Amino acid sequence: MSLQSAKLIHNSDRLFPSDVGVRAIARELFTLVEKLPIISPHGHTDPSWFSLNENFANATELFISPDHYVYRMLYSQGIGLDELCVPKHGVYPKTDRRAAWRIFAENFYTLRGTPSYMWLNHVFSEVFGFDILLNKQSADLYYDKINDALATDEFKPRALFERFNIEVLATTESPIDTLEYHKAIRESDWSGNVITAYRPDNVIDPEFEGFQKNLEIMSSLSGEDCFSYKGYIKAHQKRRAFFKSMGATSTDHGHPAAKTVKLSSSRAEALFEKIISCHFDAVDAEVFRGHMLCEMARMSLEDGLVMQIHPGAYRNHNKKIFDKYGRDKGADVPSVTEYVQNLKPLLDLYGNEKDLTIILFTLDETNYAREIAPLAGHYPALKIGPAWWFNDSPEGMQRFRETITPIAGFYNTIGFNDDTRAFLSIPARHDMARRMDASFLANLVAQHRLTIDEASEIVVDLAYKLPKLAYKL
Repeated sequence: MSLQSAKLIHNSDRLFPSDVGVRAIARELFTLVEKLPIISPHGHTDPSWFSLNENFANATELFISPDHYVYRMLYSQGIGLDELCVPKHGVYPKTDRRAAWRIFAENFYTLRGTPSYMWLNHVFSEVFGFDILLNKQSADLYYDKINDALATDEFKPRALFERFNIEVLATTESPIDTLEYHKAIRESDWSGNVITAYRPDNVIDPEFEGFQKNLEIMSSLSGEDCFSYKGYIKAHQKRRAFFKSMGATSTDHGHPAAKTVKLSSSRAEALFEKIISCHFDAVDAEVFRGHMLCEMARMSLEDGLVMQIHPGAYRNHNKKIFDKYGRDKGADVPSVTEYVQNLKPLLDLYGNEKDLTIILFTLDETNYAREIAPLAGHYPALKIGPAWWFNDSPEGMQRFRETITPIAGFYNTIGFNDDTRAFLSIPARHDMARRMDASFLANLVAQHRLTIDEASEIVVDLAYKLPKLAYKL
């Protein structure tokens, strides 16, 4: 068989257990969730896609340029980001798009064994109808067929949203975003439910580039003086209210650590003055971020927005790439994260509030059983986010369920969210998560730890009901 004719086989039993009997149970459970609507409550797709509803430009800008899962692997193999048409501070290079796609296709094999390989093959097979593998020989065939499809009305963003059976999709914006695209979506005659989420890192983290300028913009948008502590807090409250009016049900906090700190008003004001005068050090920045996590929890208790905490990523580790291309270019690295001591100030204040939901994520799998599960298995306010980012592989999802479930059960978790910038990968990611949950539950049924009726209820809850409940959708 030639490489060009190598078959793309999208097996209907993919990811199910190898044992024939358990596989049959997994298959039965999966049929209950396979066609359920997709709840995508946390992600990073571009709201302008759904507002403007313009055709995607080409295969390269759809599959490679925005997807750090893809180009970080290729960069690790010595391929330059310019060659892959990765934007520099939001501006696309003049790279020939077909040439970039050929490089991607020739090196697609380097993604074997990663979830991206399965997600992309899912999209190629299920969305575009390919039955041969992507490689050097088939690169132009893929590029032309994908581009031809993208030029049609059936592949416009809104049509794909409906084809994917997405019930709700949340994007993520900062407090200094005007949400003009969300406003346009809400005022259009389209019924698709695209909402926003409040991500205030760029106006909470004093070490975030452009922090002072961001405060100026936030002052203008809120009508409050963000260079006074009281005005700064009022500005957050106003911007949160605006986001909520535009559909937001959650906030999102991507701090380097899970540290929380409760300062008195006078100490918080004194620290804030130190920060805006630019006479602060790394310890001051960490204390301020920790204090603001407590403030965000307080505001969530007041306005009802679900709070997500995503700590533990050393972001933009590669300074050369950060300087040249900007943030979020595949150079983020997981780091050891501590929760028990770091979260105690916040939990002392709000952990027992049953009307508050705080969803914890981690990139540090070593604390699943030691910290995350015991905390969420006790405090009413806490829920556990799914295996995330570097851990959203089949193996990572399996480890997550095996480690979390004996301590916190299923109902202190929140199902699955795809957390992606790659729009077409959303159904592929949910398909993978649903298959892995069906497989995990099938083993419990085969071991007579659950009945098939109990597993049937749980698999639907994980795929559909729990994310809707957790995110108040």
